Amino acid sequence: MSNAMSEPVHLGVPLEWPQPAPGCRVCAALDKQRTRAAGAGDQSKVSDCNVEIRMHKDAHPRRRS
Repeated sequence: MSNAMSEPVHLGVPLEWPQPAPGCRVCAALDKQRTRAAGAGDQSKVSDCNVEIRMHKDAHPRRRS
């Protein structure tokens, strides 16, 4: 067994918060939860809400121009 240290971990810049889809009550509720979590310093919950908003927005139909 080796006691050698592994390479350092390099973290990138955090992703920006995804914007809720306009008019979507689910996205709006997740945005509200995320804002409360950020105010409470719960970055884990903030991250969870961001993932859920991104995934939910992907389910919205795309508008054609």
